[in-house]
Amino acid sequence: MSDNGSKTIELPASLTVRELAQRMQASPIQVIRILMDNGVMANINQMVDFDTAAIVASELGFEAKLEVHEVEEEKETGEVPLWRQLIAKEDPRFLQPRPPVVTILGHVDHGKTTLLDAIRHTNVAAGEAGGITQHIGAYQVEHKGRLITFLDTPGHAAFTAMRSRGAQGADIVVLVVAANDGVMPQTREAIAHARAARVPIIVALNKIDRPDANPDFTKRQLAEVGLVPDEWGGNTIVVPVSAKLKQGIEDLLEAILLVSDSLDIKANPNGQVFGTVIEAKIDRARGVVATLLVYNGTLEAGDIVVAGTAYGRIRAMFDFRGRKLRKAGPSTPVQVMGLNEVPDAGELFRVYANEREARQVVEERLLQRQQRRQALPKASLEDLFSKVQAGETQELRLIIKADVQGSLEPIISSLNDLSKESEIRINILHAETGNVSESDVMLASASHAIILGFNVQADHAARRLAESEGVSIRLYDVIYRLTEDIEKALKGMLEPMEKEVTIGKGTVLAVFHISKVGNVAGCRVLQGEFRRGARVRIRRKGEIVYEGEFASLKHEKDDVREVRAGMECGAGFKGFDDIQVGDEIECYIIERKTA
Repeated sequence: MSDNGSKTIELPASLTVRELAQRMQASPIQVIRILMDNGVMANINQMVDFDTAAIVASELGFEAKLEVHEVEEEKETGEVPLWRQLIAKEDPRFLQPRPPVVTILGHVDHGKTTLLDAIRHTNVAAGEAGGITQHIGAYQVEHKGRLITFLDTPGHAAFTAMRSRGAQGADIVVLVVAANDGVMPQTREAIAHARAARVPIIVALNKIDRPDANPDFTKRQLAEVGLVPDEWGGNTIVVPVSAKLKQGIEDLLEAILLVSDSLDIKANPNGQVFGTVIEAKIDRARGVVATLLVYNGTLEAGDIVVAGTAYGRIRAMFDFRGRKLRKAGPSTPVQVMGLNEVPDAGELFRVYANEREARQVVEERLLQRQQRRQALPKASLEDLFSKVQAGETQELRLIIKADVQGSLEPIISSLNDLSKESEIRINILHAETGNVSESDVMLASASHAIILGFNVQADHAARRLAESEGVSIRLYDVIYRLTEDIEKALKGMLEPMEKEVTIGKGTVLAVFHISKVGNVAGCRVLQGEFRRGARVRIRRKGEIVYEGEFASLKHEKDDVREVRAGMECGAGFKGFDDIQVGDEIECYIIERKTA
């Protein structure tokens, strides 16, 4: 504690906005707002230097000190992921060694994917390389009778996403650096991520077969960024490899086991069951499919799992070769079926004793999310004029996303023209090409901005975050409609819009012909629910083939009002008989509400 009553906090030379917020146990939105007040526009994954971080810390009542990078100190001051904290609570008498979990990072085009493929196809456990039937985001290899788990998520974006949720999953980072290219910007960023997570780094010096390879120059560059090769008296193992020619792979695996032996990588296979979500998706035939990595305990088919607000009983469990499993111990990646919705990657999962307890946990989390949402003031075009008249604001803050630069420029130009003609200033905080992302939503939330999209989509994660943070996303496919809405909003003439809300998605598994009725679809609801009275849209190979309503909805033999995710049903459609197996069904309602 310092003399003026502020708390002391140690910060590294650089860290992301999300990490800074976590260290101070503050909201990332709070941190972004303070940065904006100080003239720094930053998204949640952006790196900030120590001086900038210190200003933010000061405004939140902390006195920042630069972290000293010594091994002993790192062990004490490093932020420990939640799963490691949970393992630390296990009785030490029951802890057993577990396979190391490794992730591969590096600059684009330096050979991350090629290296993963080389490892996968030459060293898959039990030598069954040809047995790999599907990509599940993680797999295991065997070297000298010992298993190593690889997270098959090349690039630091996924790595950051996992770590940012307190579930950074790797014990060791393999940093791929091309011997002909050296240390590049993404290499430095990957090093920063690994250091922030307190994870040891092994360097795979790739492309040594290239005639323009310069290993010594690259090693000097590595030494300059603090990764001094062990052959030069440092503590970083540098392994020359050629992923393309599959050279040096055995040496790399040997190095991983060597570093693993120096770490205390243990878990209790009979203890509390928990782990992290590697990736998750909706499969048309199987429903929600999630890849989980077990950290502690033994996960079994039939267990009831909660991950964020997703929960369910594990109906089936498979390894990375697609083989059915009954149980999976620590460091084992598995693909599971049975969750009621798609959980976020990086979410910590736990096993609960019964469904009642799991539902209670999820309901509490949903209630907390709803309370946060209600407490947040929402910026919308509809209430802009009233806020101006009440003296609450004098500007309209926008974030603009478009499909191509050629669309972005005329939109910005038109909005600037509108701004000149109005007393309300239009402030475009951020404009770029690409779909609406979580980062855009976080910036909009921090700055009370509205997101306008032209010929783009908002991804699933962005929509969920926008809903929880109270951010308005408006998507357009005609430029003049976008500018017309803004002009009306500036004049206080914009009417509440009709908004389409998807409440359920499913797929057709079979088609039955019933005399006097016609064709009826045998469906599985994959997400949300099917509801009588709601609107229905049917897509076939991406093309819309029907829009209308349910003529009938049955579960088993009973007429029902709704059918929920994971259940099967029979459905007929008003005025439509050309239903086919594989058709995708979307159930939605129209709400007249502000955006």
